[in-house]
Amino acid sequence: MSLKFDLITTDGNARRGRVHTAHGTFETPAFMAVGTAATVKALTMDQVAATGTQVILGNTYHLMMRPGGDLVEKMGGLHKFGGWTGPILTDSGGFQVMSLSNLVKMKEEGVEFTSHIDGGVKHFLRPEDSVHIQHQLDSNITMVLDECLHLPAPRDRVEKNVDMVTRWAARSKAAFVDRPGYGIFGIVQGADFPDLREKSARALTEIGFDGYAVGGLAVGEPQDVMFRMIATTTPLLPADRPRYLMGVGTPLDILGAVERGIDMFDCVMPTRAGRTAQAFTRHGTMNMRNARFREDSTPIDDKCGCPACKLSRAYIHHLIKCNEMLGATLLTQHNLWFYQDLMRDIRTAIEQGRFAEFKKDFIEQYTGEH
Repeated sequence: MSLKFDLITTDGNARRGRVHTAHGTFETPAFMAVGTAATVKALTMDQVAATGTQVILGNTYHLMMRPGGDLVEKMGGLHKFGGWTGPILTDSGGFQVMSLSNLVKMKEEGVEFTSHIDGGVKHFLRPEDSVHIQHQLDSNITMVLDECLHLPAPRDRVEKNVDMVTRWAARSKAAFVDRPGYGIFGIVQGADFPDLREKSARALTEIGFDGYAVGGLAVGEPQDVMFRMIATTTPLLPADRPRYLMGVGTPLDILGAVERGIDMFDCVMPTRAGRTAQAFTRHGTMNMRNARFREDSTPIDDKCGCPACKLSRAYIHHLIKCNEMLGATLLTQHNLWFYQDLMRDIRTAIEQGRFAEFKKDFIEQYTGEH
């Protein structure tokens, strides 16, 4: 295995680690900023880095559609093409199997996508194709192609899904070009059936991957179900490999998942919220369109060091009401800053053996409930 993971310490099931890649190291637990189309929307890569973000995520399907793997490879890979010098993880396109389900035909060989751009051109993506495109992108962490199901789903459908994505995982692993500082992650499926989660985890660990993702969650199930499936899955995964919970989530989701042994996260929530006038703070979220901020001279969060928090809530409110692009940029950077501050505080709490206390205090402050 060419992607190195150091497990530094634990506090209960919470883990403090470090992942070494060909494009640098990132600390875990880590939150990855979502840069679907080689851009974290509304921000330059320098602005992303200023938030404390250490690793970003790209998407194989969307980059396959535009501008294409061949072009990105010709431009020197995603790092040079997009200007991000740190580690990059790329999703395989498996989530789009669900999100674009009306444009998808599933086959044993792979997935046929009807273009979401023009509705006409068809693209066939096999597990081997997805891995090859991610190689062209020069992604440090390649994800196997899988199929993400929306929950709830009938058991017989989930059983077929687990068997097929296991076969696809083996094909993905065989197609991966192993090299120093690069790795490939398997994705555990099984919906909300504990025995199928166990079956998937055991099959993937037998194949052997540099890391393991828990997929198919935060797709319609209640939070307690998500937490139960994480708690079912993580003890079955190798302790010396990083664990990634895909597409999650809220600050409270992250805390609960770290408590259950997860190391890596990604979600569009902080960036999407920033573009829709929502600010994350230590006391919960705020809608900056709200008229109560019109004459508010205080910062969004007085403990935040981001550029937006050097300005007043009144000014941010003004930008949003005027539809000024700067408003979306400042709130997006603020939200990522907030998430990275949270991850830094989580790492410190684990190192100091006080994660449970930190989690309790954060939730009380964030929700206002004691």
